[in-house]
Amino acid sequence: MKFKINFFKSGIFFILALSTMFCACNSGDQKDKHKQKKSKPKISISGAFALYPLAVRWAEIFNQQHPGIKIDISAGGAGKGMVDAMSGMVDLGMFSRHITEAEQAQGVWYIAVAKDAVVPTINAKNPAYENIQLKGVTRSMFQKIYLEKQARKWSELTGDPNDNELIKVYTRSDACGAAEMWAQFLGKSQENLEGIGIFGDPGIADAVKSDLNGMGFNNIIFAYDLKSGKPFEGLGIIPIDLNENGRIDPEESFYDHITDINSAISKDQYPSPPARELYFVAKSYPQNEYVLQFINWILTEGQQYVKEAGYVPLDEQSLKIQLQKLNSSASENVD
Repeated sequence: MKFKINFFKSGIFFILALSTMFCACNSGDQKDKHKQKKSKPKISISGAFALYPLAVRWAEIFNQQHPGIKIDISAGGAGKGMVDAMSGMVDLGMFSRHITEAEQAQGVWYIAVAKDAVVPTINAKNPAYENIQLKGVTRSMFQKIYLEKQARKWSELTGDPNDNELIKVYTRSDACGAAEMWAQFLGKSQENLEGIGIFGDPGIADAVKSDLNGMGFNNIIFAYDLKSGKPFEGLGIIPIDLNENGRIDPEESFYDHITDINSAISKDQYPSPPARELYFVAKSYPQNEYVLQFINWILTEGQQYVKEAGYVPLDEQSLKIQLQKLNSSASENVD
């Protein structure tokens, strides 16, 4: 009888223990589910400096309308955007050059969202700047400056023997759309560009502003001050003598204000490259429903904020194509 009582008690203890463990596990599951419900939907974006200010502006407005969606954005160059997107580290990469056949072969998914351009820059206090504004610089001379190791003087651009200082050439050290598009304008690739390598758009702008003999290139949003519409203090824009006749003609003169250069881009008066479309890229068609919602908003309502942010909106035909791509990709993904 004593044995049976002990066995009975042991059985009760065993059942209670199992019950406690089950409750604890169930409680843990409920907590995990509760945490999942409480955590905000998230979109992660990294990449091109060129697209960063506009992406931030879009995110701010989108978040006002959809406060439950968190959007994290960081800049680091187009190369980083592509790598982060293809590795799955982020939902979207910001990209600021044409998508190559090799990248397409890897299955990258991409969609255009706006346009801008790269412009050549000079220190605004350079004694040669006033003359250069009148004469401009030809593509062939830019090729000599950026593709040849031979040191060159400002007098080669101005024709004035008094401008005998050497040109200090700056380029980008990071894999980026700006350098690639500038190099493509010159008929080469980024690795062919000569000069002192500087990281990032803000970095190369600061380098030129700090060097009286500096020459560089910048995405428009880092060359022009949105408040004034003029080039940033200390930074000048080098006009391109497109017809190479030794002067800047009225139809080539569109650098004084950001609205002028952006209008020239939209009308194809400014060459492409260095003008280009800006993209979001992903490893494949995005599976995050909030990412798709954000992109659809950008291609519709979000386009009204592009100009005020200092960029060029996509034209109606381009928008139609991008929306068709977004929707057709969605239907293919469902199938």
